[in-house]
Amino acid sequence: MDKKELLETVGALAEQVNKAQIDELEVETEELRVRISKRLPPPPIPQIQPMPAISAMSPPYPAAEVKTQSGVNTVEENKPVSGKIIKSPIVGTFYAAAAPGKPPFVSVGSKVKKGGVVCIVESMKLMNEINSEYDGIVAEVYVNDGQLVEYDQPLFRLD
Repeated sequence: MDKKELLETVGALAEQVNKAQIDELEVETEELRVRISKRLPPPPIPQIQPMPAISAMSPPYPAAEVKTQSGVNTVEENKPVSGKIIKSPIVGTFYAAAAPGKPPFVSVGSKVKKGGVVCIVESMKLMNEINSEYDGIVAEVYVNDGQLVEYDQPLFRLD
């Protein structure tokens, strides 16, 4: 095969590779070995969607029912809670009692000692006893049994 025929053959092969849906072609004979590959454009870079802004006025946890001595009320979403507040130290599921059917650790009117267990918050299959940071009497319970709670969410108010 002379030089002109060789160039024509390689040109024809390159044209076929360009038309076909292949990235590479390699041909080998006794006297010749040709490898033709085409460069593909890089894959597109995925676009990252920005996270929506969180309103400064929205609470990090849903409104919950509040049990008071006068009955059951609903916590106003933007109402600040003050006083001796026992907050959840972790994200998880709130349990008022040690087991289903057992009496709650505390309820409205219960006397609480600093360090005493007031509830359980289950997180990642671990039951975490939540202890009071204060002495006092439970005035309000901000969450319901089995409710999901957020980090730093108020659970109880003590007087």
